[in-house]
Amino acid sequence: MRSVLRLPYAAWCAAVFVAVALAALIVGLPAPRVTLRRGIARAAARTFFLLSGIRLHVTGLDRLPPGAAVVVANHTSYIDGVVLQAALPAHFAFVIKSEMGRVPVAGLLLRRLGSEFVERFDRHKGGVDARRVLRAAAGGQALAFFPEGTFTDAVGLGRFHSGAFVTAHRNSLPVVPVAIRGARRVLPPASALPRLGRIEVEILEPIAPPDAAERDGAVKLRQAARAAILARIDEPDLEA
Repeated sequence: MRSVLRLPYAAWCAAVFVAVALAALIVGLPAPRVTLRRGIARAAARTFFLLSGIRLHVTGLDRLPPGAAVVVANHTSYIDGVVLQAALPAHFAFVIKSEMGRVPVAGLLLRRLGSEFVERFDRHKGGVDARRVLRAAAGGQALAFFPEGTFTDAVGLGRFHSGAFVTAHRNSLPVVPVAIRGARRVLPPASALPRLGRIEVEILEPIAPPDAAERDGAVKLRQAARAAILARIDEPDLEA
């Protein structure tokens, strides 16, 4: 019975998402400044959660540094990107797997939002993309990563890739761990049917970067950020 009831709710969510996304495209694409476009996208994401009935609760915004920083969050669901778009201020750019740039409409919107695309499978192209992300951070751009890279059906926190932490270490930027809770239940990885529920985004204390000359500084940042997120998501450690 519950699965039957989820069908009309899923249809409603899909209709709301399409309507809000189209409105964001129409209003945001012509906007001259990228921060304005991101602000419109943030408002659109928040509108989606309001109209869909999914409760989004964000805490710790005051912990975000006012300037450049590297945000890292756990990744459990397709809805996570919309969650962070709604949660983070407009000065953050997202670092996203390159496949998303080839998705019709979504790729166009993400490019107009100043997203940084990173190739995961071609090492040469991935290296070029990583250097571009480093230059963006060196220029003062605040960045948001899902350091697991993707998500699976397995419940728990996966291995963190090093890109976010190398970027932070080389540019002496603080790393801000972010714990997302509830997204996996609202939209499970193996399901196209969302559920009503509550998603919590907890922005944790920033982690100061080690001295840039410290050889294992990026490793220490990765370990500290991962431990901080793991302590706040009530899920197992898939690396254990």
